[in-house]
Amino acid sequence: MEETIAIEMRIQEVLINDPLFEVIKETPTEQLFLSEPYLNELIEKKYYSTPEVASWFDVTDAQLRYYIKPFEEYLFNGQASNPTTATLIRLDFLAILKLRMILLLKEEYRVKGLKRLLRINEDGHIIKQVPAASTEIAAPNDVEQKLQAMSHALAQIMQTGLFHIEQDEQTEEMKLTLNEAFLHQKIKALPSESSREIEKLQVQTEKLAQKNIELNEKVEGILQSNKEDIAVKIREKHIEQTLLKRLESEALTQYATTKGRQFFRKLFHSTQIEIEKKQYIAAYIEEHFPEQLKQALHRYHERVVE
Repeated sequence: MEETIAIEMRIQEVLINDPLFEVIKETPTEQLFLSEPYLNELIEKKYYSTPEVASWFDVTDAQLRYYIKPFEEYLFNGQASNPTTATLIRLDFLAILKLRMILLLKEEYRVKGLKRLLRINEDGHIIKQVPAASTEIAAPNDVEQKLQAMSHALAQIMQTGLFHIEQDEQTEEMKLTLNEAFLHQKIKALPSESSREIEKLQVQTEKLAQKNIELNEKVEGILQSNKEDIAVKIREKHIEQTLLKRLESEALTQYATTKGRQFFRKLFHSTQIEIEKKQYIAAYIEEHFPEQLKQALHRYHERVVE
């Protein structure tokens, strides 16, 4: 247990202010990272090969090298004593910890996201941050310059006469308000030619607005007319179908009355009977349909008009 606590403290010590470790600490992965079995085998002053480290992280040597390449400056930190060659990569205690954090965060951040966290540019170099002390020294001058610029800008705004400063009676705060009297005065002082142009534009705008209203009314009228036409056509088609069925029924009734006596004679000739029946019905409809349809549609349109 003491050994585990010691390694955790050492990791926290060597990774203090590390951007990836700051991210790891905000996730449930922190405990896993600080207590993995491989940590018990690590010797801080020893170097390890990529196949050996890959076996600890359950990845292939090729996969491990894939994640080493974009982060070389971060992993090795310009170590002159690192025995890495063109073909052989050697990883020390700190590099292994950094590489493990990369592998733990790669699914969520990918290579591009990890580079942004580490401030690595396109050339693979880490962008150095300005030291906090320098920032603190420069801050007062920077604020003073900004205040001077804002004061100069405010003075220019006030010189236009379009605004004036008033004090709020309740909060006693100073407010910048529009000088409406000055604005109206300037508008009245506009050249008469400009005024006429403005009036022309207003007239044209009103005409366009009226045309737009008329066009909308026409479109509404067309749409309404189309709806009414469709409704009339549907009704007319319904009348036509109803009339056809009625005439067919009448024809069948008359056929049964006039041709009933021949039924037994042609009992064994059902095909001939069916043909004659259809011919009779067709002739009956052809004779009565046009006139009756005309009368039915006439009655329908008279009711629509009423």
